Amino acid sequence: MFQLRAASMRVQGIRLRGHDEMALKLLFWELEQHLKSSSGASVVAIDNKIEQAMDLVKSHLMYAVREEVEVLKEQIKELIERNSQLEQENTLLKTLASPEQMAQFQAQVQTGSPPAAPAAAPTGPPNPAALAQPASHSSGPSA
Repeated sequence: MFQLRAASMRVQGIRLRGHDEMALKLLFWELEQHLKSSSGASVVAIDNKIEQAMDLVKSHLMYAVREEVEVLKEQIKELIERNSQLEQENTLLKTLASPEQMAQFQAQVQTGSPPAAPAAAPTGPPNPAALAQPASHSSGPSA
């Protein structure tokens, strides 16, 4: 009787659909009734009921595992796509970085220090007109 209740408790942790849950509860109830009034002839019937219950549990476990596998496959696919995007971004940043920036980055990687916060850099490409302007804008004599 104790083993049957323990098996029933383990099965209750599984998500069952309404009809299957009722069938499983009925099956366990029938098993308990047979055990209470069991004779030598009903042992075979009990074994069959236990086998049916185990088959039902197995099918629900397999369903749950398949569902989880599908979720994990989707997460892996998303992570592979994200990794590819980050690798492309990394390659682009390496090609755009100056040798001084790369040397500074390598030094930070070796020491394990966090990267320094960059100065406020323009978000777009540099304006060629701004670079061509002279450093001093005064046109008159200075005092």
